[in-house]
Amino acid sequence: MSSKVEMLRDALVNQTWTISTAESCTGGLCAAALVDLPGSSGWYSGSVVAYANAIKQSVLQVPEHVLHEHGAVSEPVAVAMAQGVRSLCSSSVACSTTGIAGPHGGTPEKPVGLVWIGVATPNGVGARRYHFSGDRSAIRAQTVEACFEFLLERIGS
Repeated sequence: MSSKVEMLRDALVNQTWTISTAESCTGGLCAAALVDLPGSSGWYSGSVVAYANAIKQSVLQVPEHVLHEHGAVSEPVAVAMAQGVRSLCSSSVACSTTGIAGPHGGTPEKPVGLVWIGVATPNGVGARRYHFSGDRSAIRAQTVEACFEFLLERIGS
């Protein structure tokens, strides 16, 4: 994965952009991968690990009604989390992760492995649905990888 992180860094540096992350199911793994690179203080703004819905609401400004209507693992919440952390950290670009890493917590409508990743850039916001397999660690690792791929798509490499 280090090559994707390095490609992301290079894309951000080339555009003189900064990035921030809002993470739920990944619990800070995206942030850790970014700050593993030397010089990340020049382009990495910060992170919020918003595992609880109350933190999604109070810190990231995800509207309560959106959480109630769609649930935490949903497109509107992923978008709101990315927008919220981008605003909070005054970054150019932001990403968010929200999902069900398991082994428990899945339902027929939202099974274990369901993840939404949100991206907010100066050119707009979007989210993408994924369904990963494996154990909790594998699902979280796949989410980080997919997050960086999605970011690279949206900002250009």
